Amino acid sequence: MIDPELKPEATRSVAQPAVSAIQAVARSRLLTVAVDAHLVNVAALLSSAQISVVVVCSETGEVLGIITETMLVKQLGMGRADFFSTRADAVMTRDIRSCGLQDLLPDVLTMMHKQGLIHVLLVDADNRPLGVVNMRDGLRALLQAGNHEEELLRSYVMGIGYQ
Repeated sequence: MIDPELKPEATRSVAQPAVSAIQAVARSRLLTVAVDAHLVNVAALLSSAQISVVVVCSETGEVLGIITETMLVKQLGMGRADFFSTRADAVMTRDIRSCGLQDLLPDVLTMMHKQGLIHVLLVDADNRPLGVVNMRDGLRALLQAGNHEEELLRSYVMGIGYQ
């Protein structure tokens, strides 16, 4: 989950959206494979998706690690793996960042920015994947929230009141 030390220190005057605000799009970006999936299957999944990360899960559905497109390219370029016989668990990274539905979106995006991440896993309390938070999706949601707040304030100032 989000490290408290990475949260922004500015006091918030308005309610900030939680990660749950982008749950549907995060769910649509989730690709999973079993630990014994071969790299050729991982590559096939990535080639047909608009996301560059696959989540490797245990038989019970818990997150064990991730494989990114960059990791696959390195394996291929260095001749380290036979894509038809190497299993996902042989190349996945276990060093993953995650967030929960209740985490505030600005906090998650701040953590992603500070750590140079494009994706963060959205997991439940049992470490089962719910989706993949993409930096672009998160920024889009914050922009929409800001535009909505601006419209509310404009209506209030113009005497229309909150709608």
